[in-house]
Amino acid sequence: MTGRLGRACRAAAVLLAALAVQPPVHAAAHPTGDTAHALGVVTWAASAERLPHDGADRSYRLLVRTSVGGDGLRVRLSNAFGDRPLRVNAVHAGLGGRGAAVRDNRRLAFHGRPSVTIPRGAEVWSDPLRGHVRAGALLAVSLYTPDAAGPATGHAMALRTSYTAPGDRTADRTAAPWTRTTDSWWYLDAVSVRPDHPATGAVAALGDSITDGRGSTPDRDLRWPDLLARRLARTSLAGVADEGISGNRVLSDGGGPGALGRLDRDVLELPGVRTVILFEGVNDLKAGTGVTAADLLAGYRNIVRRAHAAGTCVVGATIAPFQGWPEWSPAAEAVRREVNHHLRGGDGFDAVVDFDRALRDPRRPERLRPAYDSGDHLHPGDRGMRALADAVDLGSLRCAR
Repeated sequence: MTGRLGRACRAAAVLLAALAVQPPVHAAAHPTGDTAHALGVVTWAASAERLPHDGADRSYRLLVRTSVGGDGLRVRLSNAFGDRPLRVNAVHAGLGGRGAAVRDNRRLAFHGRPSVTIPRGAEVWSDPLRGHVRAGALLAVSLYTPDAAGPATGHAMALRTSYTAPGDRTADRTAAPWTRTTDSWWYLDAVSVRPDHPATGAVAALGDSITDGRGSTPDRDLRWPDLLARRLARTSLAGVADEGISGNRVLSDGGGPGALGRLDRDVLELPGVRTVILFEGVNDLKAGTGVTAADLLAGYRNIVRRAHAAGTCVVGATIAPFQGWPEWSPAAEAVRREVNHHLRGGDGFDAVVDFDRALRDPRRPERLRPAYDSGDHLHPGDRGMRALADAVDLGSLRCAR
């Protein structure tokens, strides 16, 4: 398909016009410039977590929102937490419609084949599809697992209604067979495109439940990374990957592997990521483990060092207030303030965004501003998510690396 026809397809909102049989790229970390255009840039992602077994002979129709437009759409399927190989017999992608209905539903391939077996602990990229997908599109990815067993891999809190059906219904465009809903994403952890402009890159938000969107309205894409993506839409960092996991910590596992343990898979191995925003630490403090400011800052520096070695910029975010949450304590508050004081001085980051200042109550700085509080005194609501996205200086997301 020519570039002119691809643009025409975009104008007509036609997605994925034909299949291009090309081998998937398994090591697409940190592409920039022309390399990013060839390998793609992440347009959506969600951190892989261990989920309970959901049954065999099942189809999933997973709805996700793109952040950057382009052609050559690919999906990454994950068996990161499986204890045996995972067979996926069919995968389709199209534009989401009403409920589970889908338009322009096209089959994806893996090395030219319609099915793929993913080894335990591994991920696999599909072949790219010809055709254009626009930024901000609601994409429907349907996959069929005939004999899945044991632990599943996915993302627990999607805040987006997806659908399941018995048997292989991946090619079905209607909503009729999709009789059950799911609040999680299953086996899908990333989508990429070849962006329209070769210089386009992406930002990854590495965080916990606040980044995961807890407290925001479901099915409206109001997480702060979603809102940041809308601000970045016309810039050279138009791709956004939301790599938040509820309960996540920096220094230890909890709410999935800790940030140190998942940095490579969730950030550095995603195609086109130029910058990571690190917004973690509150769960380390409220876990009652005795974590000190020195401990947490050392963990941050470890992440910065590894990201810099990979050519990725790192923006640090101050820890937001949480007095009123049951696990708040004066000791945790003292550590939070000490950490934030160091972060505001830079402490090795390429830039710092002051999320504490954006969210705190000016009269009681240990608490969230009431208008931004979802009600549990830890997680911002929709207005708080907007405040976080608006606090990011877009110029700070670029550094000379």
